[in-house]
Amino acid sequence: MAAEFLVMLYEYSPLFYITVISVCFIITVVVVLGWFGFDVPVILRSSDETESLTPVPERKMVQVTNPFALEMDSAAGTVTEGVSLRSYCLEDCILSCFWGCGVQALQAALQSHQRGVRLSTAELFQEALELSYHHHQSFNIQKEEKEQYFTQMPPDLGVTEFGLLPRERYPLVAVLTLANPETRDNYNIVASVTVLHVPDDKYRLSARILFQYLLTAQGNLYDLKPLFMSADNSNLSETTEPSTSTQGAEPQPESPGEKGEESDSEEEWPDAQGRDCVVCQNAPINRVLLPCRHACVCDGCVYHFQHCPICRAFVLESFALANRPVCGEEEEDLTED
Repeated sequence: MAAEFLVMLYEYSPLFYITVISVCFIITVVVVLGWFGFDVPVILRSSDETESLTPVPERKMVQVTNPFALEMDSAAGTVTEGVSLRSYCLEDCILSCFWGCGVQALQAALQSHQRGVRLSTAELFQEALELSYHHHQSFNIQKEEKEQYFTQMPPDLGVTEFGLLPRERYPLVAVLTLANPETRDNYNIVASVTVLHVPDDKYRLSARILFQYLLTAQGNLYDLKPLFMSADNSNLSETTEPSTSTQGAEPQPESPGEKGEESDSEEEWPDAQGRDCVVCQNAPINRVLLPCRHACVCDGCVYHFQHCPICRAFVLESFALANRPVCGEEEEDLTED
């Protein structure tokens, strides 16, 4: 009887074809999604589903004090014209500029700091480079002084370029160290090393900071990384003044050239203060997502995302720019009072 019904349906109705194709399509979709998994975008999920997401792990942070800050003048020049550097230090410091510093010599000096020779003074750092540079110039910087210092390659050396890529020398390496021995024991960070690119006759790329390293009294090396906001906001790394309450990631030894940990400051982010979360548009931005380093969400929204709202990169960890209570916790405290 069932066979006769199927034969009649097959002969007299196109519904048979539609039914068979629909069933096959549903079975195929179920098999494919079951095999590869199915991740519904967070924006399409209900609030009950988003609460079931695994919270983003929080990076452990420690308080450190960075007495150094250095940036290049916006109207940067060239190798022949020189450049202006602006520094701001919490103590009296020495700014040492090494033009044409050898890449291998710098890496060897940083490695020697990790192996036992602490490069806490300008003299020790100069000796570690073993004269592998074209020109050396130093400046004495007063405490909390905001001035620009002009440094230039001497014309009589006749150096106008540093060759084609890959290069054997950095155009300019700027090193900040504490000037007074009595102040070095007050800070865990003893030196700041900034590698800068300066345009020359062979490579006309605009002047910029390539790398920044912090050397600690324990022989650790940290590679500073910038933080980013959305395209219509300023880069969070564009700050000049150091802070006495700098937040850094839990100390981990780093080798020269390896990716290090971020170092951030509560007072160092004036652009982030007052910026609203890109998700809820209500609470202020206070979370940095790793590894993409986008500062774009608040303390509440960070637990509802597995992908960065800006670049869609998978979020492995996050850390707070400032220690603030979540809105719900703040309301509870007010209620209890």
